[in-house]
Amino acid sequence: MRQKISNAEFEVMQILWNAQKPLSIQDVCDRLPSNKWAYKTVGTLLIRMEEKRAVISEKKGRVNYYKPVLNKDEYTKEQTKNFISKLYNGSVKDLAVSLFKSEDMTESDIDEIRKMFKL
Repeated sequence: MRQKISNAEFEVMQILWNAQKPLSIQDVCDRLPSNKWAYKTVGTLLIRMEEKRAVISEKKGRVNYYKPVLNKDEYTKEQTKNFISKLYNGSVKDLAVSLFKSEDMTESDIDEIRKMFKL
């Protein structure tokens, strides 16, 4: 199993997932909001992610291009399970109840969810 990726690494991973093609360090930097991190920082994150087997790199000329190995859907499912396990003792029902009681849940959201569950 892979090691957990950090929040910063996750931001880079989202850029790689959305790109749907291998990216250089500079490509990743260019896609970050308002030059969030320096080139060297992004390079360090990508090296760490490669060590964790979340990405692989391919050298073309003098430039490394990175692409995700970590599957977005699998990662999302795993993180959701961890979240539910940690905060709701593994109870999806308790998570749903918490969401329905949330002030952020609108009537429109509830109607949309109801429609999803009707066959």
